[in-house]
Amino acid sequence: MVPDPDDKSLPSTFSTTPDPEVYQPALRRKLVFLSGADAGRSISLQVRSYRLGTDPVCDIVVKDRTVSRQHLSLEVREDRVLAKDLGSRNGSFCERMRFTELELRLGAIVRLGATELKIIPEDSRERVIPLSSDTRFGGLVGGSRKMREVFTLLQRLAAGDADVLIQGETGTGKELCAEGIHTASPRNKGPFNIVDLAGIAPSLVESELFGHVKGAFTGAHSDRAGAFERTDGGTVFLDEVGDLPLELQPRLLRILERRQVKRVGANDYRTVNVRVVAATHRDLEAAVKDGRFREDLFHRLAVLRVTLPPLRERPEDIPLLVDTMLERMNRPPSALSDQTRALLTQYPWPGNVRELRNVVQRVVNLGEMALPEMSPTDIPVPLSTGPELEELPFKEAKERLIEGFERDYLKNLLERCEGNISRAAREAGIARLYVRKLLKKYGLHGHDKPE
Repeated sequence: MVPDPDDKSLPSTFSTTPDPEVYQPALRRKLVFLSGADAGRSISLQVRSYRLGTDPVCDIVVKDRTVSRQHLSLEVREDRVLAKDLGSRNGSFCERMRFTELELRLGAIVRLGATELKIIPEDSRERVIPLSSDTRFGGLVGGSRKMREVFTLLQRLAAGDADVLIQGETGTGKELCAEGIHTASPRNKGPFNIVDLAGIAPSLVESELFGHVKGAFTGAHSDRAGAFERTDGGTVFLDEVGDLPLELQPRLLRILERRQVKRVGANDYRTVNVRVVAATHRDLEAAVKDGRFREDLFHRLAVLRVTLPPLRERPEDIPLLVDTMLERMNRPPSALSDQTRALLTQYPWPGNVRELRNVVQRVVNLGEMALPEMSPTDIPVPLSTGPELEELPFKEAKERLIEGFERDYLKNLLERCEGNISRAAREAGIARLYVRKLLKKYGLHGHDKPE
């Protein structure tokens, strides 16, 4: 989490060791603005000193009201860059830590007020994405640097009409992302249809996607339009496209290239006007190497792609996510205690945002006022560390706290799902293999019998 600028416990000075392979004599650098009113601006840095601030006399004027008139100095030498805060009112931060003096390594993110800066080699081919000022895109929520980079990309590609591939772990919000793209696109007046390829029997996928004519197969009593025809003028969302049977992949490729579809049992192709947004949690490049996914289809899908970061890589977004979830449940922020919020921030969340949402709903619905009267195995999250944990080193105390949460959460989950592992995985929003791993870790047992 971003530290409080007024927190006096933070070190006033620290240094990062420069990488000798990165910093070379006479290396030319440039300063890139990632966020704020100057987002996208870049400045070549010479071997000299620079002053940054809102004052017009500064060498680099920053258009940000939260930046001081004389905020930061940069001393650019041949082999390094030294940064010094000039007594700014809101402080200077690097890697979410406040500093007074700092030796900057290449690629480090420096924050002044609401503006974020990055120093990179002048001849770098690194794609620097300016940060969106928004903390939401459709149903996606996040104020972290990673999410605002994603929002910048989504805002740009949504305005066009090209097909998009969304990648990300289970529970990262791929469906919300696809819906947000549709809503922000010129097609937002048209239909948005979801086809969950992982949830359709292989024998029915072809008919669901492309439709069929009467008599095409047993049970085809009438003509039926497929998802692409039904979505004419809108957006088709192909969820878990990595599960599409290999024999049907050439037909999807034809739709992507020619926008033509032929119903099962028909002789003629029909032209459709659709945008395709596909998503997968699988590694499609590995699937191509294994022969499970066509290479030409992968390259056609991946012309424009976006990857949603897992929640464990953006823990600073958890407070905003929790408040958003509570708001959607018509509950005030006070519905969760500070202790519970602290634990939610520390947990690694293998099921990502979906798992966080399920836990928040469970805690709120149980009611924290009643938690002290419950038995320990009924408490979904511990509400205090207790004196025995406070006496332990931080790392060990944190591990014990998380283990207690995992064990108690898993016990309650299995009890609600009557021991069914598949059902438990669905309800928790995590992979079945991860549920099995946790069961083994805590000596618990479940089954995979049909529900």
